[in-house]
Amino acid sequence: MPPYSNGVAAMKTAAPGNAREARPIGVGSASVEILSGPALRTFFRIADAWKLTVDEARRILGDPPRSTFFLWKRTGEGQLPRDTLERVSYILGIYKALQILLPQADAADAWIRKPNSAPLFGGQSALDRMLSGNVADLYVVRQYLDAARGG
Repeated sequence: MPPYSNGVAAMKTAAPGNAREARPIGVGSASVEILSGPALRTFFRIADAWKLTVDEARRILGDPPRSTFFLWKRTGEGQLPRDTLERVSYILGIYKALQILLPQADAADAWIRKPNSAPLFGGQSALDRMLSGNVADLYVVRQYLDAARGG
């Protein structure tokens, strides 16, 4: 990864075509009901580690109604729409990739808020990109990190 990678010198660029495509968890074979609770609980732990505000967390989840969001947060349960489950899947992949690339938890958790001069981010942070509201932006950030770790 070029030196403009926002202090993530340990990241290395995979050769073009060698990086596995970032894919969300499949919900065809597993029940959304079974996945929703663990996905929510894990998402809220990551949101705490990343110090996301309520508005940031809601935006990443696809802007669910505030009452629904707080119910999910309070109970750690609920049946997630497939779109939201896909979003959480990308967040899990982003979190995992950062933990591999930056073994110090504080550095990994802080990375999403740091300005990044990689062309993909244009000087903004990965969180800014993820807060666009589009699932595709979560995918792009995950793909960037997966490529950086050679995965």
